[in-house]
Amino acid sequence: MPSLRECTDTPKLTAALTQHVAKRLKEDLARQEQAVLVVSGGRSPVALFQALATQSLVWSRVVITLTDERWVPPDHADSNEALVRTHLLKQRAAMASFLPFWTGDSTPESAAPSLCASLLELPSPFSTLVLGMGEDGHMASLFPGSAELAAGLITPDPVLAVNPAYAPHARMSLSLNRILQSRDIVLMISGAAKRQVLEEALGEGPVEDLPVRAILRQSAVPVSIYWAP
Repeated sequence: MPSLRECTDTPKLTAALTQHVAKRLKEDLARQEQAVLVVSGGRSPVALFQALATQSLVWSRVVITLTDERWVPPDHADSNEALVRTHLLKQRAAMASFLPFWTGDSTPESAAPSLCASLLELPSPFSTLVLGMGEDGHMASLFPGSAELAAGLITPDPVLAVNPAYAPHARMSLSLNRILQSRDIVLMISGAAKRQVLEEALGEGPVEDLPVRAILRQSAVPVSIYWAP
């Protein structure tokens, strides 16, 4: 079962999660040459990124990459790459390496083979992977009702192209298989609405209805849930 840590407010969640991620990275750096941190986009992790950027780590031995990306160039307001470059790859963390998903190809479908190859070159398993969750129960860009969801839950490929029916932009997403090639998974959520979705996801029902169930129901990788109102 996943562990649940309830924080009284967002600053306490950020502090606790920063400590969690930094600890995991330090543990891996003590036993291997590189550690890989995988992060989500959106507004929620900005404070976490800013806090992580100040942590005393050997950032030159850390590789940062993404759980998913909207298929927009890195100067676009909706780019997850832009979010990481602006808020995480600075101060001490400016020394980290970064593997973006955006390749400049016209579609994520055409970029998938080269990105798969790049991801397969990273150290495996990932040290820690920080996921968000939508109010529809999606994680990364694995959306309920999307034509690509079934493939995303079973493909052995690290990434796949996704064209969500009701979210803007085509996407590139890690597959469930690659998400689970992690030593540690963190699910970061805030607010009453997402807490209700979490409770539903922890209950019975198909994974296809709430894709986040795919990580909550597995036992191969420890999952830590951090929540604040």
